[in-house]
Amino acid sequence: MTNKEIAISFLKLAGFGEVDKAFEDFTAPEFIHHNQYFKGDRDALKDAMMEVHQLSPNRSIEIKYCYTDGNTVITHSQVVKNDMEIAVVHIFRFKGDKIVELWDLGQVIQKDSPNENGLF
Repeated sequence: MTNKEIAISFLKLAGFGEVDKAFEDFTAPEFIHHNQYFKGDRDALKDAMMEVHQLSPNRSIEIKYCYTDGNTVITHSQVVKNDMEIAVVHIFRFKGDKIVELWDLGQVIQKDSPNENGLF
């Protein structure tokens, strides 16, 4: 698998509740992340992802754009939940074929936004 395919597979697995499998298959033991709401280690993010899935599961995830530059993959996705839609950018840094670092930035999509271009 390419790093692009790994990043997309990770998002799909984790985003639909298969968090343990996503982390086991695609992240390095030294994995860290930069989500400001949780401690920066892998277990904290895994626990948060599992909790979010239990409380508010995703209905769909559509990867709109995916870019690769060296050992970095960036995805721009639309996540649909029961009560909202979110535009999310994930930045993955790889070491070999494993994710070692992750950034995620999200923005709730406003239905009445004055911007005619939208978030995608």
